[in-house]
Amino acid sequence: MNIRRLADHLNISIGTVSRALNNRPGVHPETLEKVLKAATELGYVANQSGRSLRRGATNTIGFVIETGHPAHQAGDQFFYVVLDAMNLYLAEQRYDLVVLPCHSADDPVEFLSRVIARGIVDALVMTATRRVDHRIAQLAKSKLPFMTLGRSETPGNYSWIDLDFEGVARRSVQEVVKLGHRRIAVGLPDNDVALGYHYKAGYLKGLAEAGIAVDESLIIRVPTSEVGGFSLGKQVAGMADQPTALLLCSEVTAAGVYAAFGETGVEAGRDISIVAFRENPLMRFLNPAPACFRLDLDALGTRLGETVLDLLSPDEEISRRRGEIVPLSFVPGKSLQPPRAGS
Repeated sequence: MNIRRLADHLNISIGTVSRALNNRPGVHPETLEKVLKAATELGYVANQSGRSLRRGATNTIGFVIETGHPAHQAGDQFFYVVLDAMNLYLAEQRYDLVVLPCHSADDPVEFLSRVIARGIVDALVMTATRRVDHRIAQLAKSKLPFMTLGRSETPGNYSWIDLDFEGVARRSVQEVVKLGHRRIAVGLPDNDVALGYHYKAGYLKGLAEAGIAVDESLIIRVPTSEVGGFSLGKQVAGMADQPTALLLCSEVTAAGVYAAFGETGVEAGRDISIVAFRENPLMRFLNPAPACFRLDLDALGTRLGETVLDLLSPDEEISRRRGEIVPLSFVPGKSLQPPRAGS
């Protein structure tokens, strides 16, 4: 069943059937109902590839996500919530959202080459940005509009939205310093993901403002996972000159840190204060409750949808490339306490 046969069956012009199927104005309500009912009963399905070729658009947005990463396998809900909100917004604008999973073991540049060549999306949202990201350089040479969730030092005229990792780290240092902490450790990702560099920059800025000298032994890199957090906790607990505060660049590592502290007799809050990155439902069972930062994931997903559609606007002012940093608000927790006497 194609649109011509559907029109012949209903004895209605192809143009009227097309307007009805695409919810265009100028179709009588009774005719609209008649067309949609017949399309359902007769099994009409639009030839999407043909429509895309004629219109030069797919009305589809792609979201590239890195799979195979320990943080995703550990049950982190960040992307599920963000994608749900983004999908809802795009649907209201008559766009579809497709998730394009690229395994961490695959060549990301080759993966994007296939996506670009197939022309299956009108624009891309790319995640897991690196400090130097060859994917950005590749996309900048193509005609495919794109934006990134996360900043990069790779040059190019593109839009991005990033969380305020630097501001969170700086505020975390300020909070522990206010309580009297001077020996402050930090757990960072063990790869070149850009967010780790921004968090470290905020950490160093916070130390400088407090007049605290940098101790490289307190800057520890581990995988972003519960296992990485366990390794981090073991390393911190085993230091001869133990830090009195620990900052976590990712909340995913918090459970592992708590488990390691429990095995080594270190009590979070009393012996070592902890400030995690983002408030996460997975942390609600940790005791004491970790201090962290709150982020509206629904608002972030909606903002991603708005920004990526702006790229497709014919209005140059709307479609111009821009960057945006999303702030997070501090949430106190009992894991943040003054250092013990003599520490």
